[in-house]
Amino acid sequence: MRIVYHLGAHFTDEDRLLKCLSRNRDLLAQHDIAVPPSKRYRTLLRETAIRLKGATATVDEQALILEQIMEEERADRLILSWESFMSLPNWVLMGKLYPAAGERTRAFTQIFPQIEAEFHLALRNPATFLPLLYDRLKPADYGSFLNGADPFDLRWSDVVEQILDANPDAPLTVWCDEDTPLVWPEVLRAVSGLPEDIALEGEEDLLASLMSGEGMARMRTYIEGHPPQNPMQRRRIVSAFLDKFALPERIDLEVEMPGWTDDTVADLTRAYEEDVARIAQMPEVTFIAP
Repeated sequence: MRIVYHLGAHFTDEDRLLKCLSRNRDLLAQHDIAVPPSKRYRTLLRETAIRLKGATATVDEQALILEQIMEEERADRLILSWESFMSLPNWVLMGKLYPAAGERTRAFTQIFPQIEAEFHLALRNPATFLPLLYDRLKPADYGSFLNGADPFDLRWSDVVEQILDANPDAPLTVWCDEDTPLVWPEVLRAVSGLPEDIALEGEEDLLASLMSGEGMARMRTYIEGHPPQNPMQRRRIVSAFLDKFALPERIDLEVEMPGWTDDTVADLTRAYEEDVARIAQMPEVTFIAP
């Protein structure tokens, strides 16, 4: 069996992936893929990792924990999703971005040391990630929110390297949250392990939340008449219809942070794009690009 950890990050998913896969639980079960409800494992795994303090669980402990997580007798692939696998929101910024990502992911995999692990992670531009985190935490002031971190020095590549260093044998798949509408089917299949030719119920829900009803209807009609031959063709079609029919209130995000200007946002975005390019070139990373 392999355990698939969808790591978030915060503000990149809002349990969308888990909801979609859960709607297809019966289909996934036919392929020996288990998607347990989050309430069966999030608190359980966090408390177990804290108790073990980095040590490995015994065989009896592993069996007991799996029994509490899984309803199935067996599975080839067990999918676990939680935006706080790498950190609870309060500890996302501690001088760096997710400074405990390597330690925490290793602690979770050590609960099941004999079971192969696989990681999946979505990144988000710090120019929009930090304002959302600020709003979530509601700190006393901007300085206490940063907690010693410099927004211009925050790098997702540091987070990725932490995870890889702590878990050298675990595959890691990465994509950008900003690209999710274009690569969502590929993300679902990468996490689930399903073949490309198997459709999942609800895989268009994300697009439907971003596009007008007219746009969705026209896109479906176009795809029926001009079936895309590969993921790249599909992305081009989706991109064209999003350009024309996207709902502005769902696409255009207003960024507000104390002391930030348009130049701040532009500089953070430029640094993020350079960082993403570096991650995409890492040989240990499978990068899903639009």
